[in-house]
Amino acid sequence: MLDAQTIATVKSTLPAVAATGPALTAYFYDRMFTHNPELKDVFNMSNQRNGDQRQALFDAICAYGANLENLAALLPAVERIAQKHTSFSVKPEQYQIVGKHLLATIDEMLNPGPEVLDAWAKAYGVLANVFIQREEEIYHDHEEKPGGWRGTRPFRISAIQQQSEVIKSFTLTPVDGEPVADFNPGQYLGVHVQDPDFANHEIRQYSLTHAPNGRDYRIAVKHEALGTVSGWLHAKAKVGDVVNLAAPAGDFFLQVEATTPVTLISAGVGLTPMLAMLHALAKQPHQAPVSWLHAAENGARHAFADEVAQTGALLPHFNSHVWYSKPREQDAGRFSAQGKIDLSAVAAELAETDRHYYLCGPVSFMQFIARQLLDAGVPHQHIHYEVFGPHKVV
Repeated sequence: MLDAQTIATVKSTLPAVAATGPALTAYFYDRMFTHNPELKDVFNMSNQRNGDQRQALFDAICAYGANLENLAALLPAVERIAQKHTSFSVKPEQYQIVGKHLLATIDEMLNPGPEVLDAWAKAYGVLANVFIQREEEIYHDHEEKPGGWRGTRPFRISAIQQQSEVIKSFTLTPVDGEPVADFNPGQYLGVHVQDPDFANHEIRQYSLTHAPNGRDYRIAVKHEALGTVSGWLHAKAKVGDVVNLAAPAGDFFLQVEATTPVTLISAGVGLTPMLAMLHALAKQPHQAPVSWLHAAENGARHAFADEVAQTGALLPHFNSHVWYSKPREQDAGRFSAQGKIDLSAVAAELAETDRHYYLCGPVSFMQFIARQLLDAGVPHQHIHYEVFGPHKVV
């Protein structure tokens, strides 16, 4: 643990760090990628270009510095990041590289002197060890599971289906023919792709979309306009191609009692983890009420509509409501209402005080839904959400 002097020294520099804004982390990443370009094969460079990763790291540094004497407050964030790191196959020695460049960045941008740098080095060392230990536990758990593995494992694309204008699903079967590990509904796979047209090895996380079956995995991917991996999957990937997968991971997953009412709320491709949750609930089958609320642009962009209806029919108490923002003439009868999801329209259906809500979609969408839930008196601890990409608070 950190001594009082180290904590005081780091905290005294937080205002200066905060004043730099994300410029500090931008400098850090530029420095690290210049001196250690091999790390471009680990980091999502798209998130570097749009600034999301730089903002997320800056927020994390400030949060850590503010909670040095209360590391327990950081454990949810540590778990979320550690899970993500295992899908990237992050190694302990890479923490040394990151630490070196973080300290050099603080030195070169703020010139705080050796005492401050030594304090930050100690603080970083403690945090790095927390991550290294937790990630080793996760790697070990993955390896020890029936059908599990450490690192990456080759999988063959065994089926591709067009689920909407912009979403395709991919079934992935292990090349070695052996079983695959179970997962918690809502978790994701780390998909590792290398292509001659890529500047770097690319890694993305895609939610699993079905209940565990021990044989294969299924993901669904939206074709993003500038998406390197989504573009490859939609335009180039074919049945028979091989990709490498990290074991299922993630801290966002369905975890409720059999008597707990559940609402699954999504927009666009955010329905992917919800679909796995719905399949898991139907497989039991869950005896408490289950509600499915989904927003899409129109019928052409609405993925898995038939699968949701068929799966929901297996539940004794299931309700589905769909909102289209720009319905087409041929969409008549396929949606419940036009516009944004309005929870007041289904308030009577969601009246139970013990109901839990799972959200996924664009951050602005989840913020919009979370505000409605909180205004309706839903406790924070009953609202669970997943952010695709660097974390943001909803």
